[in-house]
Amino acid sequence: MVDRVRVAGVGMVPFGRPGRSESYPVMAERAARSALDDAGIPYEAVQQAYAGYVYGDSTAGQCALYSLGLSAIPVVNVNNNCSTGSSALWLARQAVASGAADCVLAVGFEQMRPGALGSVWDDRPDPLRRLLDRMTELQGFDERIPVAAQLFGGAGVAYTDRYGTDPATFAKIAVKARRHAAGNPYAVFRTPLTEDEVLASPHIYGPLTRLQCCPPTCGAAAAVLCSEEFARRHGVRSPVVIRAQAMTSDTPGTFDSGDMMRVVGYDMTREAARQVYEASGYGPEDIGVAELHDCFTSNELISYEALGFTPEGTGEKFVLDGDNTYGGKVVTNPSGGLLSKGHPLGATGLAQCAELAWQLRGQADARQVEDVRTALQHNIGLGGACVVTLYEKAP
Repeated sequence: MVDRVRVAGVGMVPFGRPGRSESYPVMAERAARSALDDAGIPYEAVQQAYAGYVYGDSTAGQCALYSLGLSAIPVVNVNNNCSTGSSALWLARQAVASGAADCVLAVGFEQMRPGALGSVWDDRPDPLRRLLDRMTELQGFDERIPVAAQLFGGAGVAYTDRYGTDPATFAKIAVKARRHAAGNPYAVFRTPLTEDEVLASPHIYGPLTRLQCCPPTCGAAAAVLCSEEFARRHGVRSPVVIRAQAMTSDTPGTFDSGDMMRVVGYDMTREAARQVYEASGYGPEDIGVAELHDCFTSNELISYEALGFTPEGTGEKFVLDGDNTYGGKVVTNPSGGLLSKGHPLGATGLAQCAELAWQLRGQADARQVEDVRTALQHNIGLGGACVVTLYEKAP
């Protein structure tokens, strides 16, 4: 296994609201072509492809990529809930790092319907059943409220009960997301918000109001990964490398701790981050920019601590001190994050990859973080999977 895999090229399409987007094959083809053009590599040079999506039929990845060419390469379809895009990226990196392939394409896409997420199948066991049963034991279940909001809102309640957090602190995260998204042409919501507007929006669950919940979104993003030797042979100019990456799944604490923060993946995040820091030789203090999984403001707050950006119990201070934005310790979600850029499940992880590649290459325009040499990506899916990726600007 090699310890560096080059991010040769990235691409994405502007995210949009359900019912207003192009079809998934069109979005995915555009994102993939953009990544290939960015890398300066023809599709014929790609040896494997990993296609991530959640709401779609089998072999949708082939449907999306065949328009690029019928090259007979293996196309693997990936579904890992909200961490699907990063799971495709993880598989692509493994293929290159192991020497199984020199050039691999990861693409993620989602053509979503309006409304809250829900199960497609009602005639077989729900893979989230054990998780939902644990949530119900801890806080009850309300059929009128979207399940994801109850899960992550419950985590916000647990955090607030433990540390006495002001509900306005969560609202500040939503305000920050919109402020960052104002400079991102790919984001769905770019209009600034005030804290009062966030707090006055309809209450959903716990500390969460509607403007603190990410919307269903359509979109696609892609990345081309290659070995260092392939990069030299093909004149790849991108200096971005994946220095370390880890994927984790649930621990016993998810179901046994009685803590809603751990139910929604706090332990998965903490363990994945630990592995990445250990493997890379970097620590959280070395990270200048991060794209983390802010599906709800409550998850962004607890993720600051799970990723080690601030000690446990100090997330509120981290927000109030402005350490989560420009001029602070770690610029979190310069893209606007899931809250403002949008969250097309299969595309999210690869959109995070694209944003961080642009940041490390100094190509993020109005969103650019100064003097950034390392970047961290965090993408989580209940059920469960968490992928943490550390990128480095190669000398």
